[in-house]
Amino acid sequence: MNRIGIMGIVLFAGFFSNGLRGQTIEDGKAIIDLVGMYADARDRVDTVLLASILTDDVDQLVSTGEWRYGKAAAIKGMGGSSRANPGDRVLKVERVRYLDEKCALADARYVINGENGTERKMWSTFIAVKVKGNWKISGIRNMLPAGN
Repeated sequence: MNRIGIMGIVLFAGFFSNGLRGQTIEDGKAIIDLVGMYADARDRVDTVLLASILTDDVDQLVSTGEWRYGKAAAIKGMGGSSRANPGDRVLKVERVRYLDEKCALADARYVINGENGTERKMWSTFIAVKVKGNWKISGIRNMLPAGN
């Protein structure tokens, strides 16, 4: 199943809207793929994959208001959350915006289709950083819009 969607026009515009040089279509694809790997790892509770795509100092703010600081706390919390809230996690990146050559924000719609038939609609922002030529997740902000 395709866990991530690409909105080409929005993504294409995001590459060039901030005037930074050095970003490529490959960087955008790598960031979108990174978010896809995250969704896959969450679905499968794959701690090895999560460890490989998160920075050591990653932090995550989840929709309940809990902050998770550091790779170990993030992975533990992600695993617990995935087990407590089983379902299909679908992340659809809608925009990638570069802050500089080694830092980008990826905004995504985040839907959890629960095994019990529920659907939870959220937003996620991923902070991606380029480490030794590879994009990794340095921060995640999950937001549950009011009224959902």
